[in-house]
Amino acid sequence: MTRASRVSVPILMYHQITPAPDPSFRKYAVTPGAFRDQMGWLKGAGYTAVGLEALHDHRVGRAPLPRRPVIITFDDGFQDCVDHAAPVLVANRFTATFYVVAGLIGQKSRWLAEERGIDLPMMSWSSIQQVEAAGLSCGAHGMSHAKLTMVTPEVCRKELQQSRAALEDRLGHEVRDLAYPYGAYDETVRAIAVESGYRTACSVRPGWSPPDDDLMALRRIHVQEGRSVADFAHALRRHRTPAQLLRAGARVLRSKVGPA
Repeated sequence: MTRASRVSVPILMYHQITPAPDPSFRKYAVTPGAFRDQMGWLKGAGYTAVGLEALHDHRVGRAPLPRRPVIITFDDGFQDCVDHAAPVLVANRFTATFYVVAGLIGQKSRWLAEERGIDLPMMSWSSIQQVEAAGLSCGAHGMSHAKLTMVTPEVCRKELQQSRAALEDRLGHEVRDLAYPYGAYDETVRAIAVESGYRTACSVRPGWSPPDDDLMALRRIHVQEGRSVADFAHALRRHRTPAQLLRAGARVLRSKVGPA
């Protein structure tokens, strides 16, 4: 195994970027100012944002990754993220993936109305096209944000296949990256996702994505509200496993003393 194939990658998970978080959804909201500071810190620390395709190609041995890769993801496809996150990403020359609920494009967050009594505007097709034109990408998040482990295999298959087909039809290119709604998956859901043509799928298992991570259940770091830049930086470091920290320390030591 080459050194390039041993790269661990932090995959950041955001949901809503808004100046006015709803109290019932505050855990999943980050203010525009905090997001801008976080992206600025990543840029200053030498991180390069890459997409899920680059991670996939790296993990199957097709291509290397930059020295400090980071993947930035947004679940649900809220319009707030287009308004407040996309300009910051573009300004920092970062790419990111927006996972959208294909059956609710241009509508409201119906599942949140049922669960929390709030209705958040979803991205429209024009917003999605705007995002892609800016060098960002969109992935699938089901048709209705159903918890896939709680529905029949037939319904799960429809959720995953129809959402991919709807996005591909309107965007004119393949859509092969998925985030499980609620992060909910099991062996049946995973198998259906593979059968449906997805090459990667994000879970909500916490931590950096290690070299042996399951491409169909990738680990992510949930970026929560109220984090200062110092908290954000600490969260990145804290989510590394002991083995990852040991390898990182060894690389630093080698850089200081040179090869033996």
